[in-house]
Amino acid sequence: MDFLKKHIEWIPVILIAIIFGGSFPFKFMDAPITVHIFNVVGDWIGLDFFKSIGGYLIGVAEAIAILLVFIPRTRGLGGLLAVGIMSGAIIFHLFSPLGVTVRWEEGGQMMEDGTLFYTAVLVWFSGLFLFLRNKDQVLGLIGMGGDSSEA
Repeated sequence: MDFLKKHIEWIPVILIAIIFGGSFPFKFMDAPITVHIFNVVGDWIGLDFFKSIGGYLIGVAEAIAILLVFIPRTRGLGGLLAVGIMSGAIIFHLFSPLGVTVRWEEGGQMMEDGTLFYTAVLVWFSGLFLFLRNKDQVLGLIGMGGDSSEA
C-alpha cells in the first residue's frame, strides 16, 4: 500500500505526457484538424492572431507542462498548467461552434473526432490531482507559503 501511495502520481503524469505529447506534432505540422480547431476558436473569440499562432502557443505550453510534471519538485505547477490549458479547451468544446465532436474537412472528405473533448477532461482531472497533491510545493515555488523543500 505504501508503494502505491508513494507512486500513484505517476499515473496522471504518464497520462498527461501521452496525451499532450501525442498531440504535439499536430500543432507544429499544421495538421488539418489543428488548423480547423484554431480557426474556429480564433473566429469565435475574435482574435485573428490566434488562428495563425494559437496552435504553436498551446503546443509550447503543453510541452512545458510535460516537463514540469516529470520533475517532482514542479509536478504540482505542471498539473496547474495542464488544468489551465485544458480549461480553455473544455470551454471551447462546450460553448463555441467547435463542439464536443469536432468536424472538419480533410482531402475533400468530412472527418470527425469525438475523443478530443474527453481526453481534455481526462488531462484536466489528472492535472487537478497533481496540483492538489502538491499544492504546498506550488505555493512555496511562487513564494506564498507552503513547503517547497520537499521533493
